[in-house]
Amino acid sequence: MSGGPARLRVAFVLGLATGGTARHVAALAAACRAAGLAVSVIAPAPTLAMLNANAGIETFSLGIGGRPQPADLAAVVRLRHRLGSWRPDVVHAHGVRAGAVAGLAIGGTGPGRRRPALVVTVHNAPPAGRRGRLVYGVLERICARRADLVLCASADLTARMRDLGAAEVQQFDVPAPAATPPSPDEVAKARADIGAGDRPVVLAVARLAPQKGLDVLIEAAGRWRRRDPQPCTVIAGDGPLAAALRAQASRVRADVLLLGSRQDVPALLELADVVVVPSRWEARALILQEAMRSGKPIVATSVGGTPELVGSASASRDNRASRDTGANRDNTASQDTGAVLIPADDPAALAAAVISVLDDPGLAARLRLAARARSAAFPTENDAVKAAMSMYARLTASR
Repeated sequence: MSGGPARLRVAFVLGLATGGTARHVAALAAACRAAGLAVSVIAPAPTLAMLNANAGIETFSLGIGGRPQPADLAAVVRLRHRLGSWRPDVVHAHGVRAGAVAGLAIGGTGPGRRRPALVVTVHNAPPAGRRGRLVYGVLERICARRADLVLCASADLTARMRDLGAAEVQQFDVPAPAATPPSPDEVAKARADIGAGDRPVVLAVARLAPQKGLDVLIEAAGRWRRRDPQPCTVIAGDGPLAAALRAQASRVRADVLLLGSRQDVPALLELADVVVVPSRWEARALILQEAMRSGKPIVATSVGGTPELVGSASASRDNRASRDTGANRDNTASQDTGAVLIPADDPAALAAAVISVLDDPGLAARLRLAARARSAAFPTENDAVKAAMSMYARLTASR
């Protein structure tokens, strides 16, 4: 291929996406367009609306749903036609469903130089449930066999895709965007919305979905309801489990406030005494990065990429061992770790960890210092964009 990176044509393909994945793709697409690349975003209409594409970025609506379905064959055919007419140099798919659809579509776009390079970013681990894992495994194998480069959001995903035989696999950190400090008015409004008064605030920010483990947080909140003063547990986010979580909070008589979707997360962080990330799996959670940059004490589950993110690689190894043996572990916290790490699905451990942070000012102070120090070395969105564009240029030059 002749010409420099500014002449590259990059098509981003993704399915139904919210939160970190959508924000990451939006940032990549906008930065690539600003650098002079031709950019197209191909996704379902709800995702395109969420991405809010800038001027100069072409969009194409493609129905890649949340679950495999017969219509996926039509999506492969439509994407094949789109790629054949738009002729990108690189197709960057996000998620294994989008990656599998793109891999199958690219197989019919023509031989030789007309075939674009395929990059697939794997953002998530397989879902719970035997059937879901089997289907996900098939999609992973398609991605591994058809992608020129597989990028993974955490070390465990990198190992998984390498074991599946991907030609080239790299870990690619998905950074949280830089946050503007909240204004006093924003903090005051958030304080009024929460209505906690002088009570400590335990904050979680997550999609209300099974992966996020918010049911475990509510169970833990029921255990600390007799503490004086009782912590106010605040959950910001929306999702399919909203009604079930409200019913659970009522059943266990926990003081839990579900705020719904919020655009003022920095203001909520300002008010938090402890930030809790009770997920059953995470790669590189944006809220963890944001909380660490804010210098907040954190309690999180030792799953996926979280131990590496907060600075506890040994905890990550221990966590893999505990998953294999079913053994419990003690809470993990050290002076160079930006969080107290606990096992997933353990409300007793979660409750004990939160209370220990609230009752021990020295521990809370150490966590704040460690979180700020570690987050200072986090990659920025600009770092991620530069790395991605370098990969695009390398892949097209090698073809």
